[in-house]
Amino acid sequence: MPIYLYWGSDDYRLQQAAQDLEKQVLDSTWRSFNYDKIDLSSGGDANDRAITGLNQAMTPPFGLGNRLVWLVDPPLGRSDAAEFNRELERTLPALPHTTHLLLTLSSKPDGRSKLVKMLQAQADVQEFSPIPPWKTDLLEKAAHKAAQQIGVSLTPEALNLLAEAVSNDTRQLYTELEKLKLYASDATQPLDAHVVAQLTTATHQSSLQLADALRRGHTSEALQLTSELLRQNEPGLKIVATLVKQFRTWLWLKLLLEAGERDERTLATAAEVGNPKRIYFLRQEVQALTSRQLRQALHHLLDLEVRLKQGGEVTTTLHTQVIKLCATCQSRS
Repeated sequence: MPIYLYWGSDDYRLQQAAQDLEKQVLDSTWRSFNYDKIDLSSGGDANDRAITGLNQAMTPPFGLGNRLVWLVDPPLGRSDAAEFNRELERTLPALPHTTHLLLTLSSKPDGRSKLVKMLQAQADVQEFSPIPPWKTDLLEKAAHKAAQQIGVSLTPEALNLLAEAVSNDTRQLYTELEKLKLYASDATQPLDAHVVAQLTTATHQSSLQLADALRRGHTSEALQLTSELLRQNEPGLKIVATLVKQFRTWLWLKLLLEAGERDERTLATAAEVGNPKRIYFLRQEVQALTSRQLRQALHHLLDLEVRLKQGGEVTTTLHTQVIKLCATCQSRS
C-alpha cells in the first residue's frame, strides 16, 4: 500500500515531486483511467469528495500500470472531518498494492493526531518548506543543484549572485535558470556573474538594497525602492521576510559586538552568517546604529507583517512603515 504524505509551502517543489511520482507509477497510455486529483481546498462538500477519492483508491487500475489518487489539502485529524478521518483510517490497511495514495498539505499536519501518527509510521513523508532566506549557504547549494538539473554551467560567483537574487523562491530559481540555459546554448565556458546580473530579475537583491536604505535612514530612496519592488509584483510579505532576516542579522551582530565578542567565526556562527568574511562588512554596516535602534526597527517590521496579514492595503502600509523605519535609524538618541 504505497502511501505518500507531502507537506510544505514550497508549492513548486511539491508539485514537481508529485509529477515525478505520477511519471513513476502511471502508464502514460492508461493515465486518464488511473489518475485522480481531488482538490479539497476548493468549493463543494470537501468531506464527500475526499471519501469519494478514498473509494476510488480501492478500485484496481484499468489496463497497464498502477492507479494514483492525489488528495490535495485533506482534513487530516480535524475535528470537523471525523467521517473522513474514520474512512481513511479504515482504508489505509486495505489499499491494494496497485494503488498509490498521495496526500498533500500546505502546512505541517498536527502530529498529535492518531491518524497523522499512523501516516507518519506508514507513509513516505516529505517536507517541502522554503529554505529560510538567512541560510545563504543552503540557498547556494540549492542553486547549484538546480543548475546541474537544468544543465547550466555557472561560475561560483555567478551561482552566489543567482542565490542572492532569487532567495528561497524555487519557482523563480528554475525560471531564471531556464532563461540562462537559452542564453548559454552556444557557450563553451561557464556563465559569469556579469551575465547573471544582466539577465536575472533580482527582486531579492532589491529587497536587500531596501534594507540598506532603511539602515542608512534614506527615506526617499527607501520609498522609491519599495515602489519599484511593488511594480515588479513582489509580494509584500516576501519583502518583509527579507527585511526581517537582514535586520535580525544586524541586531545579533550588534549585540555580540556590544558584549565584547570579536572572533569572526564565532560572530558568523551566532548570527547565522554563512560566510565569515561577510562579518567585516556587516560590522561596518552596524557601526552607526545602536542595538536599541535595531530592536525598534524589528518591532516596526513585525508590526508591518501583522498589518499585511490582517489585510492592510499593501502600498500604503509598506510606505507608512518604511517612513517609521527610516526615522528610527536616523535617530541617534
